[in-house]
Amino acid sequence: MAKRIITNISPDETRMAVLEDGELIDVSIERNQSGHIVGNIYKGKIKNVLPGMQAAFIDIGIDKNAFLYVGDIFPYVPSRATPKDKILTVGQDILVQIVKDAFGAKGPRATTHLTLPGRYVVLMPTVDYIGISRRIAANGERERLRELAEKVRPAGMGVIIRTVAEGKTEEDLIKDIEYLHNLWQSLTVRSKRSKAPCVLYRDVDLVIRIVRDYFSADVEEFIVDHQEAHTRVLDLLAHHSPELATRTKLYQGDDIFSFYGLESEMKKLEERQIELHCGGYIIIDRTEALTVVDVNTGKFIGRTNLEDTVFRTNLEAAAEIARQIRLRDIGGIIIIDFIDMESTEHQKAVLDALTEKLKQDRTKSNVVGITGLGLVEMTRKKSRQSLDAVLFSDCPCCEGRGKVKSPATVAINVRRQLRRLAGSGRSGDKLIIQVHPQVAEVFLQKGELERLNQEMARTISVEPVPAMHPEAFSILQDQNQSIKGST
Repeated sequence: MAKRIITNISPDETRMAVLEDGELIDVSIERNQSGHIVGNIYKGKIKNVLPGMQAAFIDIGIDKNAFLYVGDIFPYVPSRATPKDKILTVGQDILVQIVKDAFGAKGPRATTHLTLPGRYVVLMPTVDYIGISRRIAANGERERLRELAEKVRPAGMGVIIRTVAEGKTEEDLIKDIEYLHNLWQSLTVRSKRSKAPCVLYRDVDLVIRIVRDYFSADVEEFIVDHQEAHTRVLDLLAHHSPELATRTKLYQGDDIFSFYGLESEMKKLEERQIELHCGGYIIIDRTEALTVVDVNTGKFIGRTNLEDTVFRTNLEAAAEIARQIRLRDIGGIIIIDFIDMESTEHQKAVLDALTEKLKQDRTKSNVVGITGLGLVEMTRKKSRQSLDAVLFSDCPCCEGRGKVKSPATVAINVRRQLRRLAGSGRSGDKLIIQVHPQVAEVFLQKGELERLNQEMARTISVEPVPAMHPEAFSILQDQNQSIKGST
């Protein structure tokens, strides 16, 4: 399959898109101002220990303390007999690495299982373990790489062999491991000299991570629109993958994402509803606890019978759902409501299709199965903010609900407040109601104001205010003295 990486760099952000046979399959956005902390290693200071939650909060020098679960502190357990929640003390210095971005009110998630990623391996200086990328399928190659890892890894340290190491020589692995081992030794020295809280190691920026994590032999072109970044990429490739240098291109035209048709694709990722080629569609809704995906037949009426129509829609939806989850970087619990299928054979085929498509995802996921209600449960590892969290913030009108009170509801609230004022004797003979124009239309319907004036025994007028919040209203006496304002 023809694979191409497109990278757009501006003073504000870096955007990366991966195309496979012309189809967008992966997206990453990194904002320069907000920075990138996943992968960073800090010398932190324990601010609070919560035995009831088996956790501690670590000051790492940013606005939110990092959350450290007690199960992630293995290197600091002096003996198996010592309870883990007893070995942390307030004020203690500790080395931690950020494994998950801050989400909402939650701070970043930290671990003491430190990792240093290289081109071919990931060095784990605090554990004794060898892992092989699950995307290397051939058993013979997996065994060869495991034997090489056992031979070249530093004593007492662990390594994970990355996908791009497939087919590489012992010399390639040694060069990578030596660099990472030297980096770890320098971090250890620096940590002894530094005062907590401070950052000891910053993961590289998105451009270098693209080269490290995405640019492999199956990529035909890596196109970047920034001269300095293009030079950095070539310098990096010269050290470990000189054969890929000729595939790196500098784009010098206008708006690289528009040239490759990516701006329209990015726009689609902002939408809640995604159309399927067959005429059906899926809807993606996110909550704080989980993401829900709903599948509908839409305009697709099929050709033979209902069961076949449902099955074909679900099959196409399974592939698109896997693609959207990857593109939008949706993590955590995901619930999928496929259209009900009577045939267990069809159910299995749809689950198999979803599982197979998810294998192409670099982020680990797990399809649990179908619940008693016919819903598909799955999980996907969450480390960085989703595309939705990067691009959007809560609406100031609806405060993230996605809805505001209807004009009729606001009008009823206004009438209720008028009755309270009338009963308290606080209102004058003449009142002015200031509301959003849509609410004003409710009061200005034929006969509505006359009925309100008669009920309240007062002269009431309505003033539309376009700048007002749709749920807000004010009730004014003559001379613009405000009696009540509400949202």
